[in-house]
Amino acid sequence: MKEQSPSIQAGDCFLVQMKNKNWDIRDLGLIDYQAAYTLQKQCVEDVLQGGAQKILLCEHPSVLTLGRLAQEGYILFPKDELARRGVEVHHIDRGGEVTLHSPGQLVVYPILDLRNYQKDLKEYLSKLEQVAIDFLKGFDIVADRNPGKTGVWVGDHKIMSVGVAVKKWVTFHGLALNINTDLNLFSLIKPCGLDVQMVSLEKLLGKKVEMVAVKEKFVQAFCLEFNRN
Repeated sequence: MKEQSPSIQAGDCFLVQMKNKNWDIRDLGLIDYQAAYTLQKQCVEDVLQGGAQKILLCEHPSVLTLGRLAQEGYILFPKDELARRGVEVHHIDRGGEVTLHSPGQLVVYPILDLRNYQKDLKEYLSKLEQVAIDFLKGFDIVADRNPGKTGVWVGDHKIMSVGVAVKKWVTFHGLALNINTDLNLFSLIKPCGLDVQMVSLEKLLGKKVEMVAVKEKFVQAFCLEFNRN
Protein backbone atom coordinates (compact mmCIF):
# COMPACT_ATOMS: atom_id res chain seq x y z
CA MET A 1 0.00 0.00 0.00
CA LYS A 2 1.33 3.42 -0.88
CA GLU A 3 2.24 5.57 2.09
CA GLN A 4 0.02 8.57 2.79
CA SER A 5 1.21 11.81 4.33
CA PRO A 6 -0.84 12.44 7.47
CA SER A 7 -2.58 15.75 8.06
CA ILE A 8 -3.83 16.85 11.45
CA GLN A 9 -7.00 18.68 12.37
CA ALA A 10 -7.77 19.52 15.99
CA GLY A 11 -10.32 17.16 17.47
CA ASP A 12 -10.31 14.98 14.37
CA CYS A 13 -9.99 11.21 14.34
CA PHE A 14 -8.86 9.46 11.21
CA LEU A 15 -6.81 6.54 9.92
CA VAL A 16 -3.43 6.85 8.29
CA GLN A 17 -2.65 3.63 6.44
CA MET A 18 1.01 2.73 5.93
CA LYS A 19 1.70 -0.60 4.25
CA ASN A 20 -0.07 -3.17 6.44
CA LYS A 21 -0.52 -0.99 9.52
CA ASN A 22 -3.44 1.20 10.49
CA TRP A 23 -2.71 4.20 12.66
CA ASP A 24 -5.60 5.87 14.45
CA ILE A 25 -4.20 9.38 15.01
CA ARG A 26 -6.11 11.80 17.22
CA ASP A 27 -5.41 15.44 17.98
CA LEU A 28 -7.04 16.10 21.35
CA GLY A 29 -6.06 19.78 21.52
CA LEU A 30 -5.77 21.26 25.03
CA ILE A 31 -7.19 18.62 27.35
CA ASP A 32 -7.30 18.05 31.11
CA TYR A 33 -4.65 15.55 32.18
CA GLN A 34 -7.07 13.16 33.90
CA ALA A 35 -9.39 13.15 30.87
CA ALA A 36 -6.47 12.24 28.60
CA TYR A 37 -5.38 9.49 31.00
CA THR A 38 -8.88 7.99 31.01
CA LEU A 39 -8.90 8.02 27.21
CA GLN A 40 -5.49 6.32 27.13
CA LYS A 41 -6.78 3.47 29.27
CA GLN A 42 -9.79 3.07 26.98
CA CYS A 43 -7.49 2.99 23.95
CA VAL A 44 -5.27 0.36 25.58
CA GLU A 45 -8.27 -1.92 26.02
CA ASP A 46 -9.31 -1.31 22.42
CA VAL A 47 -5.86 -2.27 21.11
CA LEU A 48 -5.86 -5.36 23.32
CA GLN A 49 -9.12 -6.33 21.67
CA GLY A 50 -7.54 -6.01 18.21
CA GLY A 51 -8.34 -2.37 17.46
CA ALA A 52 -6.05 -0.06 15.50
CA GLN A 53 -2.92 1.23 17.20
CA LYS A 54 -3.26 4.85 18.24
CA ILE A 55 -1.25 8.04 18.52
CA LEU A 56 -2.82 10.69 20.78
CA LEU A 57 -1.45 14.22 20.48
CA CYS A 58 -2.37 16.97 22.93
CA GLU A 59 -1.41 19.77 25.25
CA HIS A 60 -2.27 19.95 28.96
CA PRO A 61 -3.06 22.77 31.38
CA SER A 62 -0.19 23.14 33.85
CA VAL A 63 0.25 19.88 35.75
CA LEU A 64 3.02 17.94 37.49
CA THR A 65 3.08 14.17 37.10
CA LEU A 66 5.11 11.85 39.28
CA GLY A 67 6.11 8.46 37.92
CA ARG A 68 6.66 5.30 39.93
CA LEU A 69 10.21 6.31 40.92
CA ALA A 70 9.43 9.94 41.71
CA GLN A 71 10.32 11.61 44.98
CA GLU A 72 8.07 14.43 46.16
CA GLY A 73 11.23 16.25 47.23
CA TYR A 74 11.82 16.96 43.54
CA ILE A 75 8.81 19.31 43.67
CA LEU A 76 10.40 22.52 44.92
CA PHE A 77 7.26 24.42 45.97
CA PRO A 78 4.64 23.50 48.61
CA LYS A 79 1.30 22.17 47.42
CA ASP A 80 -0.62 25.26 48.54
CA GLU A 81 1.63 27.43 46.36
CA LEU A 82 1.12 25.06 43.42
CA ALA A 83 -2.65 25.24 43.96
CA ARG A 84 -2.47 29.05 44.05
CA ARG A 85 -0.74 28.94 40.68
CA GLY A 86 -3.33 26.50 39.32
CA VAL A 87 -0.85 23.62 38.94
CA GLU A 88 -2.28 20.16 39.59
CA VAL A 89 -0.22 17.19 40.85
CA HIS A 90 -0.86 13.58 39.80
CA HIS A 91 0.85 10.34 40.87
CA ILE A 92 0.77 8.06 37.83
CA ASP A 93 1.76 4.57 36.72
CA ARG A 94 4.55 5.34 34.25
CA GLY A 95 8.25 4.96 34.73
CA GLY A 96 10.44 7.91 35.55
CA GLU A 97 10.45 10.85 37.91
CA VAL A 98 8.59 14.17 38.06
CA THR A 99 7.61 15.91 34.81
CA LEU A 100 5.87 19.18 34.00
CA HIS A 101 3.21 19.53 31.33
CA SER A 102 1.84 22.91 30.29
CA PRO A 103 0.33 24.67 27.26
CA GLY A 104 2.80 24.98 24.39
CA GLN A 105 4.27 21.55 25.04
CA LEU A 106 3.50 18.74 22.60
CA VAL A 107 2.50 15.62 24.52
CA VAL A 108 2.27 12.36 22.58
CA TYR A 109 0.71 9.15 23.88
CA PRO A 110 1.38 6.21 21.54
CA ILE A 111 -0.90 3.24 22.24
CA LEU A 112 1.08 0.55 20.45
CA ASP A 113 1.24 -3.22 20.60
CA LEU A 114 4.91 -4.00 21.18
CA ARG A 115 4.36 -7.49 19.84
CA ASN A 116 4.65 -5.69 16.50
CA TYR A 117 8.01 -4.22 17.56
CA GLN A 118 10.09 -7.10 18.92
CA LYS A 119 8.55 -6.90 22.42
CA ASP A 120 11.53 -4.78 23.43
CA LEU A 121 10.78 -1.88 25.78
CA LYS A 122 14.32 -0.50 25.66
CA GLU A 123 14.19 -0.44 21.86
CA TYR A 124 10.78 1.24 22.02
CA LEU A 125 12.15 4.05 24.19
CA SER A 126 15.07 4.44 21.79
CA LYS A 127 12.65 4.75 18.89
CA LEU A 128 10.67 7.47 20.66
CA GLU A 129 13.89 9.40 21.21
CA GLN A 130 14.85 8.92 17.56
CA VAL A 131 11.51 10.34 16.41
CA ALA A 132 12.21 13.55 18.33
CA ILE A 133 15.79 13.71 17.03
CA ASP A 134 14.57 13.35 13.43
CA PHE A 135 11.76 15.85 14.01
CA LEU A 136 14.19 18.48 15.33
CA LYS A 137 16.54 17.85 12.42
CA GLY A 138 13.76 19.22 10.22
CA PHE A 139 14.28 22.57 11.99
CA ASP A 140 18.08 22.37 11.54
CA ILE A 141 18.50 21.55 15.22
CA VAL A 142 21.07 18.93 16.17
CA ALA A 143 19.70 16.89 19.07
CA ASP A 144 20.93 13.66 20.61
CA ARG A 145 20.62 11.25 23.51
CA ASN A 146 22.50 11.69 26.77
CA PRO A 147 24.15 8.38 27.76
CA GLY A 148 22.63 6.96 30.91
CA LYS A 149 19.62 9.29 30.81
CA THR A 150 16.30 9.10 28.99
CA GLY A 151 14.98 11.83 26.73
CA VAL A 152 16.45 14.05 24.05
CA TRP A 153 18.96 16.86 24.54
CA VAL A 154 20.30 19.84 22.62
CA GLY A 155 23.78 20.33 23.98
CA ASP A 156 23.45 20.19 27.76
CA HIS A 157 19.79 21.32 27.70
CA LYS A 158 16.90 18.86 27.72
CA ILE A 159 14.08 19.37 25.21
CA MET A 160 12.12 16.10 25.45
CA SER A 161 11.15 13.89 28.38
CA VAL A 162 9.86 10.34 28.05
CA GLY A 163 8.15 7.93 30.42
CA VAL A 164 6.01 4.94 29.49
CA ALA A 165 4.04 2.03 30.87
CA VAL A 166 2.84 -1.19 29.28
CA LYS A 167 -0.08 -3.55 29.80
CA LYS A 168 0.21 -6.96 28.15
CA TRP A 169 2.75 -5.40 25.75
CA VAL A 170 0.46 -2.45 24.86
CA THR A 171 2.06 0.92 25.60
CA PHE A 172 0.60 4.03 27.19
CA HIS A 173 1.93 7.33 28.54
CA GLY A 174 4.68 8.63 26.25
CA LEU A 175 6.70 11.78 25.65
CA ALA A 176 6.64 15.53 26.17
CA LEU A 177 8.44 17.82 23.73
CA ASN A 178 8.90 21.51 24.58
CA ILE A 179 7.67 23.63 21.68
CA ASN A 180 6.38 27.00 22.92
CA THR A 181 6.50 25.97 26.58
CA ASP A 182 6.87 28.57 29.34
CA LEU A 183 10.28 27.41 30.56
CA ASN A 184 9.95 29.39 33.81
CA LEU A 185 7.48 26.76 35.03
CA PHE A 186 10.28 24.20 35.24
CA SER A 187 11.58 26.13 38.27
CA LEU A 188 8.81 24.34 40.18
CA ILE A 189 10.64 21.00 39.96
CA LYS A 190 13.88 19.12 39.44
CA PRO A 191 12.96 17.81 35.98
CA CYS A 192 13.24 14.01 35.95
CA GLY A 193 15.10 14.33 39.27
CA LEU A 194 18.04 16.05 37.54
CA ASP A 195 19.81 19.37 37.92
CA VAL A 196 19.18 20.22 34.29
CA GLN A 197 18.14 23.23 32.25
CA MET A 198 15.19 22.73 29.92
CA VAL A 199 14.94 24.29 26.48
CA SER A 200 12.17 24.67 23.90
CA LEU A 201 11.91 24.84 20.14
CA GLU A 202 10.77 28.46 20.49
CA LYS A 203 13.87 29.29 22.53
CA LEU A 204 16.18 27.65 20.00
CA LEU A 205 14.56 29.29 16.97
CA GLY A 206 13.89 32.67 18.56
CA LYS A 207 10.22 32.58 17.56
CA LYS A 208 7.00 30.74 18.29
CA VAL A 209 6.17 27.73 16.17
CA GLU A 210 2.72 26.89 14.79
CA MET A 211 1.52 23.85 16.72
CA VAL A 212 -0.54 22.37 13.87
CA ALA A 213 2.58 22.27 11.67
CA VAL A 214 4.55 20.78 14.57
CA LYS A 215 2.03 17.96 14.95
CA GLU A 216 2.08 17.17 11.24
CA LYS A 217 5.88 17.02 11.14
CA PHE A 218 6.05 14.95 14.31
CA VAL A 219 3.50 12.40 13.06
CA GLN A 220 5.44 12.06 9.81
CA ALA A 221 8.67 11.40 11.73
CA PHE A 222 6.87 8.96 14.02
CA CYS A 223 5.32 6.93 11.22
CA LEU A 224 8.62 6.78 9.32
CA GLU A 225 10.54 5.50 12.34
CA PHE A 226 7.97 2.93 13.44
CA ASN A 227 7.30 1.73 9.92
CA ARG A 228 10.96 0.72 9.42
CA ASN A 229 10.23 -2.72 10.85
